[in-house]
Amino acid sequence: MDRGRNRGNNGNGNGLNRSQRMQLKAFICLLGFLLLLILLLGKFISLLVHRDTGGTQENPLFPQPHVPVVKVLTNVWILDVGDKELAVFRDGERESYPYGIVHEGAQEDLGAVMFGPDPSVREQVADVVLTDGAVTGVFAKTEKINGRILSADENGVEVEGYGVLPLDEDYKGYRLYDEMAMCTFRDICFGYSFTDLVLEDGSVCGILLAREEAMEYIRVLLKSGDYGGLYHEQLVLSGNNGFTVTYGPYDNRIQETYQAGEEVTIDRDSSYFEGGRVWIQPEALTGKLILKNVGRNQGIPSYRGALELLNTEEGMIVINEVLLEEYLYSVVPSEMPSKYPGEALKAQAVCARTYAYGHMEHAGYPQYGAHVDDSTSYQVYNNILEQESTSTAVKETYGQLLLTGQGVTAGTYYYSTSCGAGTEATIWKTEAAAQIDYLHARALNPEGGDLGSYLQDEGHFDEFIRGRNENDFEADENWYRWTYEVKELDTEHMLEALRKRYDANSKLVLTLVDGEYVSQEIEELDAVKEIYIDKRGSGGVADELIIETKEHTYKVISEHNIRYVLNDGESKVLRQDGSQAASPNLLPSGFFVITTGKEKGNVVGYSLTGGGFGHGVGMSQNGAKEMAKSGYNAQDILLFFYDGCYLENVYDQAF
Repeated sequence: MDRGRNRGNNGNGNGLNRSQRMQLKAFICLLGFLLLLILLLGKFISLLVHRDTGGTQENPLFPQPHVPVVKVLTNVWILDVGDKELAVFRDGERESYPYGIVHEGAQEDLGAVMFGPDPSVREQVADVVLTDGAVTGVFAKTEKINGRILSADENGVEVEGYGVLPLDEDYKGYRLYDEMAMCTFRDICFGYSFTDLVLEDGSVCGILLAREEAMEYIRVLLKSGDYGGLYHEQLVLSGNNGFTVTYGPYDNRIQETYQAGEEVTIDRDSSYFEGGRVWIQPEALTGKLILKNVGRNQGIPSYRGALELLNTEEGMIVINEVLLEEYLYSVVPSEMPSKYPGEALKAQAVCARTYAYGHMEHAGYPQYGAHVDDSTSYQVYNNILEQESTSTAVKETYGQLLLTGQGVTAGTYYYSTSCGAGTEATIWKTEAAAQIDYLHARALNPEGGDLGSYLQDEGHFDEFIRGRNENDFEADENWYRWTYEVKELDTEHMLEALRKRYDANSKLVLTLVDGEYVSQEIEELDAVKEIYIDKRGSGGVADELIIETKEHTYKVISEHNIRYVLNDGESKVLRQDGSQAASPNLLPSGFFVITTGKEKGNVVGYSLTGGGFGHGVGMSQNGAKEMAKSGYNAQDILLFFYDGCYLENVYDQAF
C-alpha cells in the first residue's frame, strides 16, 4: 500500500514532493521575470539607438517603425509651383523641394495620398511643411493691405487709415522688383504706398516691396531750437498763407482752418493728439508754414510743404514732408556758400540730391517715418535762407542723381577742404564703407594721380604735408595747411577723451595687455612717454595713434577718434594765412604729422603740422570751387571725385 500511494503521488507531481513543486514554480516565475526584463532592456536599447541616430537607423534585433522628420518653413515666398517640385525663396536663396506623401492612417500602406501642386499659392507668403525633406503642406497667407506707410520699427508698422499693426517676430520681408532679395522694415519707402503688408491674425507676417517708382517727396525730421534735440515740448505755428490743421481718428477727421498770420499753439498734452498724428497743410502750393519758437541761423524758419506732428513719450516729433527739389533749395545754401561758381553749386546740388535720395530709399528714422533730420547728422536744411544762385543750381540739375557702375545711388560724401589729397571711406571702419570702390585717395590737382599707398609711408607723408604743391586746386585756401600746438599736455582732458571714445565704440580704443591690444576700460593716464602715429590710411590720413605711458599703452583707431583725442579743447588752429580759428572738439582733419616736446623723458606738449578741413572722403567743396573757376563743368567735377559713376535723371525713368 505504501508503494501504491507513492505511485499516486508520482503520477500527480512527476515524482516531486510539495516542496519541490513550489521550488519549480518559483524558478519558472523567475525565468519569466528575467525574460520580461530582457525584452524591456532590448526595447530600451532600441529606443536609445533610434533617438541618437535621429530616427535613421534601426536595431536589427528590435526593428522600429520609421518616425518622419517634420520641418516647417515659416513665411517663405512661393516662387513657382511645378509639376514635381515647389520652388521657394528663403533667407535670400532659391530652394526647391519635391512633393511628398501625406499619411492619414497609422500604417504606411493605409490612407497614403500624394501631395500635389496647387497653383493658387504661387507668389504668396506661406508656411511650407516638409516631411523627410518633401512638401506635405502649404498654407498660403492671402490677407494683404496696402496704404501709405508712415513709420515702422521692430514692434509694428503704421499705415495711414489702419493705425499701427503689430509686426510678427517671425516676419519676413521680400523685395519683389529688380533682383529679388530679402528686406526689413528699414527698407520701406516711408510716405509712399509701394509696399504690401501680409497679415496673419492681425499681425504683419510679410513685407512685400512690390515696386520701385521715382519718389518726389522727402520727409525731414525738424530738430528743436538751434538743433538741440529731436523732441519738442511746444510748437507755435503760423503761415504766410491760410493753412489747415487736421486731426482725429481716420474715420472721423476734424479740420480747422486758419488765416495767414494766425497762430496755433500745440503742446504735448494737446487734445489734437487724441486721434494720433496731426497734419498741418498750407492752402497754397507755394505757401509756407512758420515755426515761431524754433530758432535757426536765419532767424525764425519757414517751411515749404506740409508738417506732420507725432506725440511720443519723449516729446513731440515734427516732420516736414516736402518736394525733394524744394528741400534742396534750403540745403544747398546751407552746405555751400551761394557765392561759389555756378558749376560748383550744381555739383553740390547733385551730391545733396543723391545723398538725400539714398536715405529716402533707406530711412534714417524709420520709427518716426522720417528719411533724414535737418542737422549736420545728415544735411543742414533751412539754416540759411534760400538764395537765387543755389536755387538755380537745383533747377538746372533737376532730378539728377549720381549712380555707381552697378546702377545704385552713390555715397556722395563731401567735405570742406583737402590738403592736396583725399582718402577712402574705409576710414569709418564699417563693413558698408569697405565695399565702396569709387572713392579714391587721389591728388587733387589736374594730374589727379593715385596717392593712396604712396602717402601711407610716414616719410613720404611728412615731406608732402610740410611742403606745398602749387598745382593743387586748393593751394591758396586758408585750410590747405595749418598748425596746432598744445604747449602743456592736459592728461586729465586726454583721459576723459579716451574714455568717451571708448564708450562710443570699445573696438576702436584698445589697451596693450601681455603683448596684445585688447578692448578694456581705460583706467588711468599717468606720465605720457610717447605719442605717435603708428599707421596711416590711404592718402596719408592718420589711422592708428599710439599713446605710451609709464604703466599703459593705448591704441586709438580711426581718424575721427584721433582728431578727438588730440584736441585739448583750448588751443587754436593757425592757418596758412596767419589767421587763427577755434577748434573746440575736433582737429580740422586727420592729415597731419606730430612732434612731441619732452622733459625728463615725459611728453609735456606736442605740435601738429597738417592740412585740410574735414574727413577727406568724396568731393572737396573748395576743390570743386577752384575746379569750376578753372573751367571744369559740374559733370567733370563729379566724375573726378566719384570715379566710375554716372548721372541719371530719376524722374525720366525709374531705375
